[in-house]
Amino acid sequence: MGCPKCRATEKLVLEVIRERGIDAEITKVTDIAEIIGFGVMMTPAVAIDGKVKVSGRIPSKKEIEDLLVESNKA
Repeated sequence: MGCPKCRATEKLVLEVIRERGIDAEITKVTDIAEIIGFGVMMTPAVAIDGKVKVSGRIPSKKEIEDLLVESNKA
């Protein structure tokens, strides 16, 4: 389910989590109302701890790594 860009983004996020050994709960949101509730107008999007960090494009693997590492410091 989901667009090719969304699937690619999900794959990258899962890859980074696995490679870095990050303990994270991943939820793929497909309900349009819930997506809009996050303020996302274009997918794919990546939210961490309920805050949208990337929207409307596929983030790079490095960007995902940086976002996840930074969120784990907090």
